[in-house]
Amino acid sequence: MKKLNNPVTVNTITEMHRAQGIAEPEHPLISLVDFDTIRNSKADFSGGCIINFYMVAMKKDFHGRVRYGRSYYDFDEGIMSFIAPGQVCYEDRNDRPGGGCMLLFHPDFIRGYTLGKTIKSCEFFSYAINEALYLSKKEETVIEGILKNIEQEYRSPIDGFSQNVMVSLIDVLLNYANRFYNRQFITRKPASNELLVKLDDLLEQHFGNSSGTGLPTVKSIADHLHVSPNYLSDMLRVYTGQNTQQHIHNKLIEKAKEMLSTSSLSVAEVAYQLGFEHPQSFNKIFKRKTNISPMAFRQSFN
Repeated sequence: MKKLNNPVTVNTITEMHRAQGIAEPEHPLISLVDFDTIRNSKADFSGGCIINFYMVAMKKDFHGRVRYGRSYYDFDEGIMSFIAPGQVCYEDRNDRPGGGCMLLFHPDFIRGYTLGKTIKSCEFFSYAINEALYLSKKEETVIEGILKNIEQEYRSPIDGFSQNVMVSLIDVLLNYANRFYNRQFITRKPASNELLVKLDDLLEQHFGNSSGTGLPTVKSIADHLHVSPNYLSDMLRVYTGQNTQQHIHNKLIEKAKEMLSTSSLSVAEVAYQLGFEHPQSFNKIFKRKTNISPMAFRQSFN
């Protein structure tokens, strides 16, 4: 296997244009780049690229592979992905999209606007590549229309309203992305339900064999399921109204109630088997979730 180089850091949109061998951006803080213009670019990000600005990519006719971390993902279906400043992405120069474009905008462009703060709540910016947004033709048309409006605005003579309009359009774009992701969680139910089954099986195994090893973390669970933590939590919210941490705690309480009501194990032994090193921690979380202590719960069955 080829040894990877250290990731290349790209701090500005101008640096990205220069690396791709295309004309410098018309605006230093925002740009829309068609993938067909960089298909033959000599830029080499196979060793990783850290970009210090936002990237929203819509990819068409993509039959190659994109690497995220140490894994490769097929992008035949995926059409839209989101990358936030500081993230590492990889690409294979031989497998670039045949169409589509990428919107690049620097954090400074939205600084001072409400979007500069609310964009942090767009958790899809931390989804993995294989968790891309798959658009219907109708949704694709909506996204393309917004991107074209952004491009038209920054290619027009700049006036006192230009930045306000472009920031508003980016905000609309991200709101549509949120809507379409929510739709995707619903329409891709078979895959999502399978993930839920795997999650519950994993928690059942953990709580049955943990013995003082501690509670499972959201990250460890997501890693085991091969999804990003935010994607897992967002999917669970759609189906259960709970994030991953809440789901873990609820499964813990269900298992604890089962053990307290059907076994002769002491409360301390139950706590230890569920993964707690100290019974006091178990007592605290059980009471917070049920408004009753483990001992009182057990006594209610006698």
